Amino acid sequence: MAETAPRSASPPPPGPRPIRRLQESVINRIAAGEIIHRPASALKELIENSLDAGATSIKITVKDGGMKLLQIQDNGSGIRKDDLPILAERFTTSKLSTFSDLKRLTTYGFRGEALASISYVSNLTVVTKTKTDTCAWKAVYADGALVPVKPGTSKDPKPCAGNDGTTITVENLFYNTPTRLSALRGSSEEYTRILDVVTKYAVHNPHVSFTCKKVGTPSPDVSTPSSSTTVQAIQLLYGQTLAKELLNVSVSSDKGKGKGKARATSPIQLSDDDNDEDAEAWNAEAHFTNANYQAKKMVLLLFINHRLVESSRIKKALEAAYNGVLAKGASPFVYLSLHIDPRSVDVNVHPTKKEVHFLNEDAIIERIADAMQEALIGQSHSRTFEYQTLLTGGIAEPPGTLKAKGKRKAQSEDADEDEGAAEDSQDNPPEGEAAAAASHPTKRKVYSHHKVRTSLKDRTLDSMFPVAHPSQRPSKESEADGAASPGTPPVLRTQEIKESQCFLKSVRDLRAAVVKARHHQLSEILAKHTFVGVVDAPRCLSLVQHNTRLYLLNHGALAAELFYQLGLRQFGNFSRIRLDPPPNLRTLVSLAVDAEEGVEESGFSKDEVVEQIVEIVMARRDMLQEYFNLAISEEGLVETLPMLLRDYTPNLDKLPLFLMRLGPQVDWTAEQECFGTFLRELAFFYVPEPLLPECDADARDQAQDAQKAMLWQIQHVLFPAMARYLVPPKSLLDRDVVQVADLPDLYRVFERC
Repeated sequence: MAETAPRSASPPPPGPRPIRRLQESVINRIAAGEIIHRPASALKELIENSLDAGATSIKITVKDGGMKLLQIQDNGSGIRKDDLPILAERFTTSKLSTFSDLKRLTTYGFRGEALASISYVSNLTVVTKTKTDTCAWKAVYADGALVPVKPGTSKDPKPCAGNDGTTITVENLFYNTPTRLSALRGSSEEYTRILDVVTKYAVHNPHVSFTCKKVGTPSPDVSTPSSSTTVQAIQLLYGQTLAKELLNVSVSSDKGKGKGKARATSPIQLSDDDNDEDAEAWNAEAHFTNANYQAKKMVLLLFINHRLVESSRIKKALEAAYNGVLAKGASPFVYLSLHIDPRSVDVNVHPTKKEVHFLNEDAIIERIADAMQEALIGQSHSRTFEYQTLLTGGIAEPPGTLKAKGKRKAQSEDADEDEGAAEDSQDNPPEGEAAAAASHPTKRKVYSHHKVRTSLKDRTLDSMFPVAHPSQRPSKESEADGAASPGTPPVLRTQEIKESQCFLKSVRDLRAAVVKARHHQLSEILAKHTFVGVVDAPRCLSLVQHNTRLYLLNHGALAAELFYQLGLRQFGNFSRIRLDPPPNLRTLVSLAVDAEEGVEESGFSKDEVVEQIVEIVMARRDMLQEYFNLAISEEGLVETLPMLLRDYTPNLDKLPLFLMRLGPQVDWTAEQECFGTFLRELAFFYVPEPLLPECDADARDQAQDAQKAMLWQIQHVLFPAMARYLVPPKSLLDRDVVQVADLPDLYRVFERC
């Protein structure tokens, strides 16, 4: 037999790996990742430092969601120069010195890790000044230590100009941790998280002014005044709709439940003797919405000893208080500020201090939830329901029909079937009922309060007043043509305005921006409206009807947008209005400058202003004639004006103002901005506005005739052109288009009377 080869011995099992001491830089970077999760968490730590310093004004500037720049400026007590060398080291703090100090802690921070953690993952710069310092001091930190402001210089703090307080600048956050940087969402979402943090601290600290804005934006996204109240801060930051539905309760350990108006709740004051009863003292104040307010997601602002924290147990308990009060799927807004003796609170349970533990947690939560529920039940005896109808859309069902199921629905269906059967029985023999019902389905009944009652033959508001101008009266042919398509405004037989062919990128971008900003529902209203009348000519207000709804429009704002779009549509291919005799450009500009107030405040005389405007316009008269058909001769005579809409004549009294505004209001430095601003000024010139009153009787009569002609143009030229050419943007809905009545709603009102 062949001998078998011996089996090779198995390798010995691997031994335990050696334990090594991590490098200090690795330890600090790991610790920084536990505290600084994203720009919002870094800002939270910085805001708490500012509040600990007694600041009454906090200004925050953000770039790229806080990843490129996150700057916070306060007017607090500042930092001493002697403390700057160890400012960004770990476990350096002015809040406590021994472990027992945690029992009496009343500040936000205490571990001294925030600035250290930020310095390990970003470029940190601090500029600070105390009230006793003669100048501010600037220090730059990296990896917890001072570094030179510029290469080759000393790393010691440098004197600089600055106000009392501290300005901390965090740049290039997470530049050395690419994994964490790539895990962050977009800059817009990170900025939203930053605004959420600022908003919550602004509500809890109404005595502090908060400002938060992006770099390069003129106005802040969050701005609150100092010396306000919590309710005022909620109204400013969350809106009047939420603020008017707020309730308030105050609960404490010794006074029991309280409700009604807000009572001042102050932090628990510590005495020298450690009394157990005092250690369990607490008080709470809550501002929360009643049953009239409903949101898709609950908003909870929870502060325990002024510290913004999260607690799933408290959130569930507060949600349970709304059971039976809010409908399923609806959520409330709750702001809860809880003050507990520091000896009963353990704040050292989370790296970012967003969770805390405290004694008698279940009992305190139950007391607060019971007080809120009692206030909700007491207020829910009378409820107010508000709703907003759709701008356009289908027929609004009367209340209760959407949920009317079961017996009521069956009864209505039976009634419809009986009615249909009765109608069929009158026209068809009994044996043919089934075949007739299949071939001729029953038409759905339209109730009277859903019928659209419009006819172009009906009298409008303008027709109820005597009109002297013959063109004011509609002809029989126009009435006959309009009767064929009721519900659409009368359109004069004018030539269609075709879009000119233009290869300039700036003009194509402007046209694309108009199409992108289109609001489809408002387009439907204007395209299918019925003109009712001009209700207030000086304020440019008109009424139109669409379906069963009545809308109040600012026809001046709509006309400005219409003429701007018509200018873009006909760019380079304008018809012209010839002025005979042609007026002098300098004379017209002088008239407008003389009527303008505050010209002297600019530092120039009126003659100098006129000269500058005339030079600007004359230097570009070739371009104005080529693109806009605005012809100005070499002698400075205005010969032609661009025509934007046939059968419409602009108010030539506004011509001096139009020519004057071409100087300061048009951006002549860039092509796209130049075309856009010029067309806006041209549209402003074309907007119909009432003429100035005249003194003598003849001029007053002439002005009245012109006023009547202007009203006729608004109804028979302007509004038909809007229906045909206007691409309305969403911005018009802010205050220029308002629904004032809806026929189904009016029926409900009269049914109650």
